Parts: sequence; C-alpha cells; structure tokens
Amino acid sequence: MAKKPLILVTNDDGITAPGIRTLIEVMGTVGEVVVVAPDSPQSGKGHAITVDSTLYVEQVESTTGNHLEYTCSGTPADCVKLAVREILDRRPDICVSGINHGSNSSINVIYSGTMSAAIEAGIEGIPAIGFSLLNYKWSAKFDDCKTFVKTITKNVLKHGLQKGVVLNVNIPDLPEDEIKGIKICRQARANWVEEFDKRKNPSGRDYYWLTGKFVNLDGGEDTDEWALEHNYVSVVPVQFDLTAHHCIQNLNDWNLNDN
Repeated sequence: MAKKPLILVTNDDGITAPGIRTLIEVMGTVGEVVVVAPDSPQSGKGHAITVDSTLYVEQVESTTGNHLEYTCSGTPADCVKLAVREILDRRPDICVSGINHGSNSSINVIYSGTMSAAIEAGIEGIPAIGFSLLNYKWSAKFDDCKTFVKTITKNVLKHGLQKGVVLNVNIPDLPEDEIKGIKICRQARANWVEEFDKRKNPSGRDYYWLTGKFVNLDGGEDTDEWALEHNYVSVVPVQFDLTAHHCIQNLNDWNLNDN
C-alpha cells in the first residue's frame, strides 16, 4: 500500500482559528497531517523571522483527529523552519497554509503571513499553497471552501510545482454553488492608499492607527481581482525570486564600472 502523503499545515491566524481547523479537516482526507502553527495571531507579519528572542514549541492535544499538533511562539515562517528542521521525521510532501480569514490577493501577498509560510516551504523545495477566504471575520464559515481546497491540493500532489513557485489561492465568500469555478490568474496591479489616524493617549503622547483603502489599478480580465469580483476562485503562481530580470540589461548599459 502506498504511503500517504505527509502534509504540513500552518497559518498566520493562530492554531485555534476556524480557518486552520477547516484546513486540517480537509487535509485529513488527503494524507497524514502534522500541524505547526503560531500560538497567537500573526497576521500582517509578512516573512518576518525571530532572530532576537527565543522560540518555544509545544505539542498540544488535537480536538479534530489523531494527528500531531504543535504551537510555536514565533511567526508563520518560523513555524515552517522549525517543522522542517526539528519536528518532522521526514520532509513533507506538501505544505498548506491557511485558510486565512481575509483576502491575500494582489499586493496583499507581500504583507501576508499566510503566504510567507507557503513561500518559506517553497524555499525549502516543498510544494506549497496558501489558501484565503474573502471574509475577515473570526465567525467566517469555511464549509463552502472545502471542495476547492481539496481539488487544488490533490492536483499539486499529483502534478507538482515548478521549482521556485508556490500557489496563492483566494476563494470568494459565497455558497459553493455560486462559485463559477477556478481561474489561473496573474497578480493584479493594485495597492493600498493609506492614512494614519493620529490620536493622543491619556498621558498626552501621540499614537497612530493605520487605516486605508484598497485600490485596484488594473483593468485586465486575467487578474486575481477580476476573477474574485466575478465569483471565481483565483490561483496565482507566485515566485520568491524577486529579481527584475528584464532590468538587468538596462542596468548593465549604465557602465557603472567606468570612472
């Protein structure tokens, strides 16, 4: 009998978040699950790692099966590093991160702890997917995500991913029968127009709350934002090589070595 695939499950909302509990449930129907997730919410941490303080890992009792679960005091990227180097007895066949409470489409991939966990796995050469639902509420319902999460995961296990690529998957917050399907997309050109709400604390010291509005600057019909707006699941292949290869020749033309 073929050995079940080993699936590393993580997230950035913390191990008790409803999104990861759903992801654990779905992955339990696909393979052998080990969970290594933050012990508290780590949203917006991007690819931060812990270098100036200690890290703690604790095995916890699973409430949804007989798989192994561990909490980590660090970031999502820390969770993956520790899982691969210290916790797992063999390399996982895939790492899945999420299901995030809220969108990680377009520029949000830069800030996302969910996607940074997946990217960290990709750096390790492990096929990886970040899943997100377009609902930021803790009370979000994830049942309508399950079919899409399972389908995409099984296809990655079957076909693999190109070296240096992970998948960024975003799912509309709709009943399953209202989602039109899955679209492979590019990342939309969009950004946050940000403001800082300046206030004073009781001692008179200024402090700030970050606020802002997400603005889609991309009119293309092949983007993740277009797909989500039109009730499709968006799948964007993401690479962690940030080199702007198309600029290399232009920079070489500057003759920087001429004095």
